[in-house]
Amino acid sequence: MSTIETTTARTPIPSGVWEIDPSHSNVEFVARHLLSKVRGRFTGFEGAITIADDPSRSSVEATIDAASVDTGNPDRDAHLRNPDFLDVEQHPTLSFRSTSVADDSEGRYRVDGDLRIRGVTRPVTLELEYLGWSDDPWGGKRAGFSATTEIDRHDFGATWNLAVETGGVVVGRKVRIELEIEAVLQAEEQ
Repeated sequence: MSTIETTTARTPIPSGVWEIDPSHSNVEFVARHLLSKVRGRFTGFEGAITIADDPSRSSVEATIDAASVDTGNPDRDAHLRNPDFLDVEQHPTLSFRSTSVADDSEGRYRVDGDLRIRGVTRPVTLELEYLGWSDDPWGGKRAGFSATTEIDRHDFGATWNLAVETGGVVVGRKVRIELEIEAVLQAEEQ
């Protein structure tokens, strides 16, 4: 039986291209519905994290299949796919491309970038935590990252809502995005 060596966030991540492993990653969101919070996720996504020797020269790119939205409720998911929210027929993907990476403190980074939803691109900041890297049982290397940000869905043209008789609205404007990412270091091409 082989031993898997896990590093800590204090150990620098090896430079190279790290491809996101969708089967071991989560792209989730939380939004207010009346008085509670509703959680959802996207099941279809791909992306890569390019780690440079100088962390400030690193970058992130990701694409999400908008139709893969899943909140555990088929009727709500159908509504999220229609023009009131994601409008997947006109805009089948969401995307993120970093514009800068800054080292905030040991293992924590600020990743600024452009988020595109419904054909609208807005700047966002991901608060990212590097969780470390490890050799895997198949001879590869894997790294872990957690990241969060919050957006205003109105900034992306998703303004549908209903007023509630007692005051307020059915759906909140703010959406918290939570990412748990495991990425695999890609072999360098010879």
